[in-house]
Amino acid sequence: METLKELLKFLIERRKIWLIPLIIILFLIGILIFVSSVTGVSPFIYPLF
Repeated sequence: METLKELLKFLIERRKIWLIPLIIILFLIGILIFVSSVTGVSPFIYPLF
């Protein structure tokens, strides 16, 4: 959690707010890949791509 706070603080101080949506999308894709590899929902996720 501390890492996320530092990342947000860095982005705000450097005026890189426009990167926040990109980071959120990458995070969500990472979660989707992790969930699809661990559980049995992978046959349902593959048609999305």
